[in-house]
Amino acid sequence: MRKEDLRIVFMGTPEFAVATLDALVKGGYNVVAVVTQPDKPVGRHGSVLQPSQVKQYAVEHGLPVLQPVKMKDEDFVNQLRSYNANLQVVVAFRMLPEVVWDMPEYGTFNVHAALLPQYRGAAPINWAVINGETRTGVTTFFLDHDIDTGKVIMQLPFDIHDDYNVENVYDGLMYLGADICMQTLERIVDADGHPEAIPQEELITAGETLLPAPKIFKETCEIDWQKSTKQVYDFVRGLSPYPGAWTTLEDEDGKQTVLKIYATTKTNDDKGNAAPGEITVDGKLLLVATSDGWLQLDEVQLAGKKRMKARDFLNGVKKIGRIHNKS
Repeated sequence: MRKEDLRIVFMGTPEFAVATLDALVKGGYNVVAVVTQPDKPVGRHGSVLQPSQVKQYAVEHGLPVLQPVKMKDEDFVNQLRSYNANLQVVVAFRMLPEVVWDMPEYGTFNVHAALLPQYRGAAPINWAVINGETRTGVTTFFLDHDIDTGKVIMQLPFDIHDDYNVENVYDGLMYLGADICMQTLERIVDADGHPEAIPQEELITAGETLLPAPKIFKETCEIDWQKSTKQVYDFVRGLSPYPGAWTTLEDEDGKQTVLKIYATTKTNDDKGNAAPGEITVDGKLLLVATSDGWLQLDEVQLAGKKRMKARDFLNGVKKIGRIHNKS
């Protein structure tokens, strides 16, 4: 098979997916259509519609764009079928029904930002950092009936340094995802559309625990100061810069205000008798006690204020108050 024989439908929405779509276009592959989310209402009254970053790229490069509200909609399915694609590539998109993923002759493969079967789910990058992983990566696999469980085609690793936050890992995996997509397509071409793929069960080692990567909500992001300094440090960088880990400051009158924390530094200081969540100011350093020590806060944002260095935050407040611990 020649790569020109592939008729590809690409599915994706955010910036993460654009790098792969760009690689397909620049690599000379025949992208016959792009599927992305409907334009999102933005602005004070939601009167302005903002196209996804994938749509913006597709329009700029003259690619047909489909934006279904429901993936099972009969009109959409018929329109998708009319492009006669023999392969679909999915990056950072929603769950697909069988009528869609089973449509092409050579199937549908997904680029997932983790080393499956670890971190199946919607937020694999966040959870890998939150859990203190030192390595993650990208996986291509064929879609099947369950989420992120299909046969694996390829994997490429990526090291997570201790000072990396989600943004650093996101950027690295975004371009690694484009690389693995191109390598996967080469395998598909060389194998006449049917490359070797390994069931995920064969990748699980004896005694290995599979960690999930569920969608992250606001309540997920609340800091538990009862955890260790290392655990809270990883939790903060695993949610920075978005959506942001948070805690609650409570003043002497009981008024509570959300404080987002974007960057911290681990310390080796003995916390003595300080209870988890207790705050202390050491010169220009803002420290919070964990279960086993002190964590230095470096970048914070008080509700309604801008993000700032902790020393600037200290200059602007008269009294810190106390942290209202997660219940």
